[in-house]
Amino acid sequence: MGKSLATLCLVGLALMFSGCGGGADISSSGSGNGSGGGTGGGSNAACGVISPGQGASLNGFRAFTPNNLWNTDISNAPLDPNSTAIINFIGSSVGLHPDFGSGQYAGSNIGIPYVIVDGTQSLVNINFTAYGGESDPGPMPVPANAPIEGDPNPGNGDRHVLVLDNSNCFLYELYSSYPNADGSWNAGSAAVWDLLSDEQRPYTWTSADAAGLPIFPGLVRYDEVAAGSISHALRFTLPSSEAAFTPPASHWAATSTSTDAAPMGMRLRLKSSYNVSGFSANNQVILNALKKYGMIMADNGSAMYISGAPDSRWDNNDLHNLSSVPASAFEVVAISPLYTAANVPSGAAPGISSFTASPQAISAGSSATLSWTVASASYLIVSPGVGAVRATSVSVKPAQTTTYTLYATNQYGRTTAQVTVTVQ
Repeated sequence: MGKSLATLCLVGLALMFSGCGGGADISSSGSGNGSGGGTGGGSNAACGVISPGQGASLNGFRAFTPNNLWNTDISNAPLDPNSTAIINFIGSSVGLHPDFGSGQYAGSNIGIPYVIVDGTQSLVNINFTAYGGESDPGPMPVPANAPIEGDPNPGNGDRHVLVLDNSNCFLYELYSSYPNADGSWNAGSAAVWDLLSDEQRPYTWTSADAAGLPIFPGLVRYDEVAAGSISHALRFTLPSSEAAFTPPASHWAATSTSTDAAPMGMRLRLKSSYNVSGFSANNQVILNALKKYGMIMADNGSAMYISGAPDSRWDNNDLHNLSSVPASAFEVVAISPLYTAANVPSGAAPGISSFTASPQAISAGSSATLSWTVASASYLIVSPGVGAVRATSVSVKPAQTTTYTLYATNQYGRTTAQVTVTVQ
């Protein structure tokens, strides 16, 4: 994952969000999304079709809302006027490369893995080692044995960890992930994504990906290819990017000053005239998705590498045939808006008008209810011990006196409030 020098300079010391006190026996109450909260977009039951397990099938579930930019049909979207120059800068003869498959390459599984958990998965703390100031705090339901990108020999690569919670419909993504003996994880950065909404992280913030994007929604997965259709854009990388981004991206990690270098979030579309009939049925599914949804530039990396999940059912020889598709077969979808340091949008961070505990003092073994009123938030997190929430209150049973922090985030920033529950 590429990170900008400016971001590195702002990070400073490693940050840690860890639990203090208890946090067991948590139950949420209330409905809706708070006062103007903006989180949520459907019922948690929508995720109930998703099978649990490593690399398991989503059984037709699609992340985010139908009009989310990941899920938008761009087959008739206008062409960018600089399309030809951008493709030539990439290299018109550079072939598409599936960066996923079956088995291993150089001792590592091929692709970015994911695991699906249910509501019984324990929440654990995430200790940040690099980009804590732009990360979402824990706790998160990350298993101690969650697959790491590059397993069984992840080395010092990106080491992404992707976890979907099919009970609560949240996606958790970590970068530079290292498990600890106590069940917690160290991570360079982490982000929480509400699978039922069109969550917007703050402009200029990174995520587990350099573009500030979620990774999972852009993966090619065997279950959807086998079902005959991919209904979302794909994730891809290029070696050169400029200091700019276009939605759905929110962050840049520039490696080039050329005006023909791609901004993060740029979308390429396979030309409608490109004949895919000579490819296998599985490869046609991938290529037709590239015609309808395109692929979104998400990180600095090898040229024209599309991301997918490892699966023993992939036919690597067949996937290799995709390399015959050159960059010249693609075109750049209109890049608008384009954000640079000169015009990054600004506005008001969420407002928290109240964050209370009732009662504020409890005896050991008793519960308290945390309640909040929030305006203009894209998503909410309560830490320690609670995690991502959509409701307007939650019941907690701390084992000792605990200070809880409410994090309310939107595209313009983050607002926090604290309340302490005293255990007598």
